[in-house]
Amino acid sequence: MQYLTTWLKKQIWIIAVLCPIFLSAQNLTMQQVYDSARLHYPAIRQKKLVQQTASLTIDNLSKGNLPQVSINGQASYQTDVTSISIPVPGINIEPLSKDQYKITADVSQVLYDGGLIKQQQQLQNLNAAVEGQKVEVELYQLKQRINQIYVSILYIDEQLKQVELIKDDLNTGIKKVQAQVDNGVALRSNVDVLKAELLKNEQHKIELAASRKGMIDVLGLFMQHSLPASVVLQKPLAETTMSEDITRPELDLYAKQNLLLQQQNELINAKNLPKASAFVQGGYGRPGLNLLKNSFEPYGIGGLRVNWSLGGLYTAKKEKQLVEINRQSVDVQKETFLLNTQTQVKQQQSEISKLQQLISSDREIIDLRVSVKTAANAQLENGVITANDYLREVNAEDQARQLLITHQLQLLQAQVNLQLITGK
Repeated sequence: MQYLTTWLKKQIWIIAVLCPIFLSAQNLTMQQVYDSARLHYPAIRQKKLVQQTASLTIDNLSKGNLPQVSINGQASYQTDVTSISIPVPGINIEPLSKDQYKITADVSQVLYDGGLIKQQQQLQNLNAAVEGQKVEVELYQLKQRINQIYVSILYIDEQLKQVELIKDDLNTGIKKVQAQVDNGVALRSNVDVLKAELLKNEQHKIELAASRKGMIDVLGLFMQHSLPASVVLQKPLAETTMSEDITRPELDLYAKQNLLLQQQNELINAKNLPKASAFVQGGYGRPGLNLLKNSFEPYGIGGLRVNWSLGGLYTAKKEKQLVEINRQSVDVQKETFLLNTQTQVKQQQSEISKLQQLISSDREIIDLRVSVKTAANAQLENGVITANDYLREVNAEDQARQLLITHQLQLLQAQVNLQLITGK
């Protein structure tokens, strides 16, 4: 029944993640890629295995609170036995047999274990939490790989749009020059120059489309879901102002590791406390409890047992010192991580500021290039300039727009990276 419930929950989760993709197969968001990739990433199964292992171990530890039963049997022969050599008139005391037998059943119930079982269970819980958080760190790193591919596809999409703009400009130029050729005022070579550039533009489009399909296929592998080549990726909404606070899963890992080490100290204390239990022993053998009666007899014993092993006290101090060294090591790892992360934050913030300034300058350059191209278009129509002159201005505007596209996508990449670095 429990297995069926787990299976149903998994199916519901899969439907919840994949339904938006199926329903809008032509549109895809970065979050949908994250969710689907997480669902199918092999490491997620490792997290479930860790949880199952911890659950089974904790369940086994809890059995220590149940009565413990053991059955023992023994047959022995000894060279001598206790005997009474003083004669007692009228009483014949039979000596014990040298071959003796007994079978016993012992039942013990823990009354006080110093909290050992509870501390062991807590240790298993915390250990599972640490291992599970390591998987979360790995899954978070997966986001970085997805981000790079996703933004690269968006960059190609913008380049494809620019290819269409260039195509329109070239077709416009071809029509005007063709009219001049038809009227005998321009050479055929002027049209051929523009047509050759148009074919070159189409080749560039083919290259971009092939690269895009390859990257779409990679996203599909992450998602374990085939994506159509025509899928449209939605631009992620990157926050323009962000806090520098770090909320990465690595910090949760360090916190859980410290809790685990603290729990190890608690376990050391629990192991060195006295233990108390109640016991009952029932048996059958020869002799029984009455050593003067040489016959098979049943017998029973009950009572309380206290055990305090002092050997652990010799090593407890050193064990705690080792735990403290490990705790300091975790703190050093955390400080190193925060320093490196804060350095990356500053770098990304500087990159964002630079790209914002470049984009502003790119727009001004494009406005000027559009003005020059418009003038060249009129000059081409009037036969003042050649097709090569016109093509030069078209390419100059194209280069300016390509720089804008590059800087815009670099800005988006930097903003997405900043969100990823800070854990937002």
